[in-house]
Amino acid sequence: MAEELKKIIDVPLEGKQVYQGFADGMSADDKELLKFYESTKPKVYILGMGGSGSNTINRLTQIGVSGATSAAMNTDVQHLMHVKADRKILIGKTTTRGIGAGSDPEVGEAAATESLEDIKRLISDASLVFVTCGLGGGTGTGSAPVAAKIAKEMGALVVGVVTMPFTSEGSRRRQNAISGLEKLKKTVDTLIVIPNDKLLAIVPDLPLDTAFRVSDEVLSRAVKGITELVTVSGLINLDLADLKTVLTDGGYAMIGVGESTADSSYDERALVAVNTALSSPLLDLDISTSSRAIINVVGGEDMTLREAEMIAAEVSKKIAPESHVIWGARVDKNMKKSGIQTLVILVGAKAPDYTAASAAETNAELEQVNLDELDIAI
Repeated sequence: MAEELKKIIDVPLEGKQVYQGFADGMSADDKELLKFYESTKPKVYILGMGGSGSNTINRLTQIGVSGATSAAMNTDVQHLMHVKADRKILIGKTTTRGIGAGSDPEVGEAAATESLEDIKRLISDASLVFVTCGLGGGTGTGSAPVAAKIAKEMGALVVGVVTMPFTSEGSRRRQNAISGLEKLKKTVDTLIVIPNDKLLAIVPDLPLDTAFRVSDEVLSRAVKGITELVTVSGLINLDLADLKTVLTDGGYAMIGVGESTADSSYDERALVAVNTALSSPLLDLDISTSSRAIINVVGGEDMTLREAEMIAAEVSKKIAPESHVIWGARVDKNMKKSGIQTLVILVGAKAPDYTAASAAETNAELEQVNLDELDIAI
């Protein structure tokens, strides 16, 4: 009996996505179900606030995100004109006259407050809202807490994804960021923070625009990964209710994305994927203190149930005992053979003291890391 069960566990997972096969001979019942699904599926919005947030929206547009509406919001009309997004809002037309916030978060906050009704109309049906920005400047730092508060008041699950500025950018910009971080933490359910000082330690010799693209890539993967948990159907399904269980009032979070490498053996590819996801040096939390986790495993047609379960077990071993762990799995027929991707969201971990961190402390904590370890191609 044990051998028979083992054979079942090792059989590749197979299944259909929501739309696969519907085009051929869709029954009346299927049409009715599809109509109901379309009317009830989660509405996801990704709000890029300020210049940095709008750049993240640009990157998301390039890589594509299933089932989400992207929106760039800025006080700088020239920058906004060059952003690719589903929606664009020039906030604070009277407050700033389209020339930016001058690195003053109070101006950014006033601009968002002026455009309150525009933001409300945009996300009126939202189930899940991401608010992303680079903290330290004027527009993003000031407007992000306003947008998050609106989304929360309208009943959406709200996730903040932000960067902290380089220490070399000066004390004023850092104080702006710390103040903005404290405000944002009060208005979101879960907050993901990426300190740019760690980016500097990891890629010190890259051209500046390339280094910032690494940061944009990490932000974009986090947002795309969470979004597609609830917008793309799986074999072992995760839905918005699962996300709410893990992310509501979650505090600080870590999100890691990992993929097995081309030279990974069949026996080790699951562990390669999950350990890559758990070891991203840009995500700044002690994972052993996490109290909640959500895991999504995506593989090719040869992925087995044993591998998906192995990934969930590996995460459970590395976080706090008796944590609440939810996991799901999906087959992607377009994935290359032997490929497995893992998304891990760890919530409730003890966060660093961002008010005290310095570039020297950050660099002392980091070993030199190359881009291959980040699994990012530039």
